[in-house]
Amino acid sequence: MKKILGLDLGTSSIGWALVNEAENTHEKSSITKLGVRVIQYDTFTNDQGSEVKGNPADFFSAGKSVTPNAARTQSRSMRRNLQRYKLRRNTLISTLRDAGWISKDSLICEQGPDSTHETLRIRALSATQEVSLEEFARVLLHINKKRGYKSSRKADKGEDGSVVDGLSLAKELYEKGITPGQYVYARMLQEKFQIPDFYRSDLQAELDKVWQLQQRFYPEQLTEKLRT
Repeated sequence: MKKILGLDLGTSSIGWALVNEAENTHEKSSITKLGVRVIQYDTFTNDQGSEVKGNPADFFSAGKSVTPNAARTQSRSMRRNLQRYKLRRNTLISTLRDAGWISKDSLICEQGPDSTHETLRIRALSATQEVSLEEFARVLLHINKKRGYKSSRKADKGEDGSVVDGLSLAKELYEKGITPGQYVYARMLQEKFQIPDFYRSDLQAELDKVWQLQQRFYPEQLTEKLRT
């Protein structure tokens, strides 16, 4: 009995079959398994997740990588990140309410024109002087939005001059002795609205700094137990 793998290579599909071929009259030919893989060209994307324009077969011939799954994977990652953010936010809001810092009627997010400037103003201010507990709650929620990156990113040369080179940005924060919140607020005052990507360690350092400063004014409320 011979085992034969047959392939049918088409322009948009690959058919295959594994068969047993009889070699004498006492044996009977049979099909073990078969199937087909259809290539959906309209779902192909490149390494950056952008839709491929033209025939993906030409990309393959040129040695460029394209995949039908990159866009789906990217969308799934975005959904997961959003779910994780909502979980972190809801947990933090619940903790702040239990501690009595905020109530159901407290303003904990941006609402109305220029409200982002106000939140950033409070965040920048909290690194140098006292703010109310309700305002500090807004600062914590704002810091909680982004977890930061563990490695540097390539610099974006786009129109807005996005700052995503983590190493040079971290160096600037260190040399100027400022927090990410102070940095972003200063850029907004210059009408530079592109928020940069920070190292996770820089955001952690900002949290440590503002917490320690505000703890001087609210030693009974800002306990180590609450922070952990």
